Parts: sequence; structure tokens; C-alpha cells
Amino acid sequence: MKVKLFVLLFSITVIFNSCGNKKSTDAVQVAGTLTTMPVADNKMMITAKVSLKPEKVKDFIEAAKEMIEKSNMEAGCTFYQLFQDPYDNSKFIFVEEYKNQAAVDAHFATDYFSAFGTKIGDLVAAPADIKIISVASEVKK
Repeated sequence: MKVKLFVLLFSITVIFNSCGNKKSTDAVQVAGTLTTMPVADNKMMITAKVSLKPEKVKDFIEAAKEMIEKSNMEAGCTFYQLFQDPYDNSKFIFVEEYKNQAAVDAHFATDYFSAFGTKIGDLVAAPADIKIISVASEVKK
């Protein structure tokens, strides 16, 4: 009976933890023991929508160029681009792709990432709408 209970608890724990956004290994409490289990190391995507003060668009683009260039040079970054809304030139979206969560964490820890936030503080009209997405699988067509 104890073995069946252990297997059931272990299975539930594995399923529960595989649904979360965790790093490559995590410590999990299973039936009174601490177990380290590998979990998925998914590709990560970030979108960041930015609305600017109309008179500040040119300044924003200049500040963004350095951010884009340096981010694309990061080992864990596979794609980092900025797109402008064709209907409203004061709206932009950053689209970013990273190898895994560790690469995202490394990006957020860079000096130029922090400096960029400071540079654009008085250029934006509203807070950015940022989404961080874990990609479990990808289908190319």
C-alpha cells in the first residue's frame, strides 16, 4: 500500500511540476524525500508593446537601436527585433526569442537592459505591455 501511495504521489508531483515554468532541474518533495528531477528547458518568447509620446518617436528609435544590436549578440538570444505599427507610428512592439529561461534571465541582468529603461522613461506615453511566453513545442510550415 505504501508503494502504491508513493507512486501515486510521485506521478502527481511530476505532472504538476511539468506544467510550471521552471529551470532545468527543481527540487521536489515526494513522500517525505527531496528529489531533484529534470524538467523541460523550453524556448522563451517575449513581446513588449510600447506606446510613445508622438514627438519622441525619433528619440526612441535611436535608443532602441543599441538595445537591439547588443541583445542580438547575446549567446542565448536567437531573435530580437522592433516593429512599428503601420497605422500609428507612435506604437511599437519588440519581439524577442531566447533559447531558454536562463537566457532571458541573463538578458534582464545586462547593464544595457537597465540603461534602456532609464533612457526611454520620459519617451513613453504609457507602461509597456510585456508578455513572456514559454514555448513547449513549435510547428514550422
